[in-house]
Amino acid sequence: MEALLSRLLDDKASDGEIARPAALLAAMRHGVLNGGKRLRPFLVLESAALFGHDGEPAMRVAAALECVHCYSLIHDDLPAMDDDDLRRGQPTVHRAFDEATAILAGDSLLTLAFDILSDVPPAAPREAATAAARQLELVRGLARAAGPGGMAGGQALDLQAEKAAPDEAGIITLQTMKTGALIRYACEAGAIVANASPADRERLSEFGAAIGLAFQLADDLLDVTATAEAMGKATRKDAAAGKATLVALHGTDWARRQLGGLVAQAQALLEPYGERAAVLSAAAAFIADREN
Repeated sequence: MEALLSRLLDDKASDGEIARPAALLAAMRHGVLNGGKRLRPFLVLESAALFGHDGEPAMRVAAALECVHCYSLIHDDLPAMDDDDLRRGQPTVHRAFDEATAILAGDSLLTLAFDILSDVPPAAPREAATAAARQLELVRGLARAAGPGGMAGGQALDLQAEKAAPDEAGIITLQTMKTGALIRYACEAGAIVANASPADRERLSEFGAAIGLAFQLADDLLDVTATAEAMGKATRKDAAAGKATLVALHGTDWARRQLGGLVAQAQALLEPYGERAAVLSAAAAFIADREN
């Protein structure tokens, strides 16, 4: 995945492009090739592998999704949003470059994602007739997961939460959109690429929804309990900003119990696949137990 992302972010202009400005490209690379966990690409690839697919189509879908995720982090770190100086232990893009370049780097990664996604080849030659429909489904799914009804909408709700704290249902809605939408898409997209049945796609979508909530709950716990050194970014910012989280609402002990329940729910959804789902099952546990 690292090698593919690096190739996609090289200085070679694609068909229809005049040039790729060096400073903009450097900012994009700084925001992507900086040691992320690659959880979302991993989920795409493992969800596809669950149904017997491990080829280039899944890799390109995974790369497109990671570009969207990294764009969101670049914009999330801006002074007008969360105003962070560190990301993954390195200066954020607007600190390493400047705000205008960071905005354009995020914009470019978002649009590049759909360029990548529009060039996903059929999983097999015999599937060419259905590849276009599947590709449209992938494009539509990513657009919705990243847009006003998904990640961007969740970020808007998160900013509003600094002024008027939502109740528990509001917090869950916010987190389902801001964090969960892309994670849910990752799992469902892998099943789509592998041409899984509608029932299997729905099961993987539900699995993604459960681990998406778990990921954000674990993040909120780490914001309270972890050090900035371990996280590679500032911690305890939610409390300082007065943001409502489930941890703030119910406490750390409740949050850990809830986290365990979400992991159990996610792993139960994988039971019909037996040992084939062992890696995805372990990933659900990792999300709850991670230290950064």
